[in-house]
Amino acid sequence: MSGPTALWLTLFWFALTYLGLALGKLPWLRTDRAGVALVGAAGTLACGLLPFEEAVKAIDFATIGLLLGMMIVVAFLRRAGFFARLAGVALGRVKSPKGLLAVTMLLSGGLSAILVNDVVCLALTPLVLHLTRRLGLDPRPHLVGLAVASNLGSAATLTGNPQNMIIGGLSEISYLRFAAKLAPAALIGLVIGYAVTLIAYRSALAANNMNGGDKAETNGASDRVPDGWRHTTLLVKSLIVTVAAVGLFFAGQSMAIVALGAAAVLLLDRVNPAKVYAHIDWSLLLMFAGLFVVVKAFEVHVLAVSGIEGWAGRADPIWALSGLSAVLSNVVSNVPAVLLFKPVIAAMPEAARETAWLALAVSSTFAGNLTVLGSVANLIVVEQARKEGVKIGFWDYCRVGIPVTVITLLVGAAWLAFARY
Repeated sequence: MSGPTALWLTLFWFALTYLGLALGKLPWLRTDRAGVALVGAAGTLACGLLPFEEAVKAIDFATIGLLLGMMIVVAFLRRAGFFARLAGVALGRVKSPKGLLAVTMLLSGGLSAILVNDVVCLALTPLVLHLTRRLGLDPRPHLVGLAVASNLGSAATLTGNPQNMIIGGLSEISYLRFAAKLAPAALIGLVIGYAVTLIAYRSALAANNMNGGDKAETNGASDRVPDGWRHTTLLVKSLIVTVAAVGLFFAGQSMAIVALGAAAVLLLDRVNPAKVYAHIDWSLLLMFAGLFVVVKAFEVHVLAVSGIEGWAGRADPIWALSGLSAVLSNVVSNVPAVLLFKPVIAAMPEAARETAWLALAVSSTFAGNLTVLGSVANLIVVEQARKEGVKIGFWDYCRVGIPVTVITLLVGAAWLAFARY
């Protein structure tokens, strides 16, 4: 199908999909974001806007494979007690609330730079909650710091978060080059995040001494360190596979193949696969697939006749793109926003594309700190805390998130402007 009818039908399905993504559901229905993306893709196909074969080609299976593989690797690490052991060693030795905040943010940011930040928050939140309660501390600054640091740290590498994985697949920037360009910005961002959290929660972090309790027991009932030789063997195996995978990423091997290979090696075990699959965010994978199809139809029927090449050729690949990305990432979430910029960056001069992709990565990630709704990692921390009776209100988060976002976006853009020369 082509012509005005195809144009308007594409705009309808595109608008419906992105409205649903912005609201988190379709009005008067309980359809979630994954369902919204699937409805948009199905409507696009049903109206003949894309042949089925073209829709299949539009899905970036390398990105989906990378994300799936990393989810399985992290699931094994969590099951083997890696996060509980690491948190027990690191968090159990701090001597002050400010020190606890520093170690929490360092752990969150460092792990998120290598593993998927959403899963890092899922694993660390109950551990931080349990420790702060044992020590009689206000858990809010530490939980907010955990969420903020996970977003900031995840900007450092292509495996830090889902949107970076998409950018890696679309841009073909190597893992090493991406890290060399953005890891310094992520590190500076972590320092800024820590300083802002200290100022925003200065009264809650003012205590010089923490309650005496048994600091060795830092894990909640659901995240205790597993005992026995089987879990120890699984932990050693999981760590070896993870380190090998990261080494191969830096060596320039295909990230999707490496991640799926790592997952396959770990699945050759006596662990019940159902317990591993339970930690995989299948709805996120479904949302990715649906969005690839919807955006492809939008690219073919709308952007192809919009004259976007003229605007993209004149746009600044850092400042203009970072600003637009920050706004869109907080309207429709960062993953849909990144996909929307694919045809825009493709229309830019070749010499500016790498810088544009890097600007998109750092801005869409840092923008996730603006509000609680800015990223999935934030929602994971807030929701897990709520289930444990700890309420992190809108202002509790924004008093840190807003200044951190504004400052880090400016610093990130300035760093890229400096680093490209």
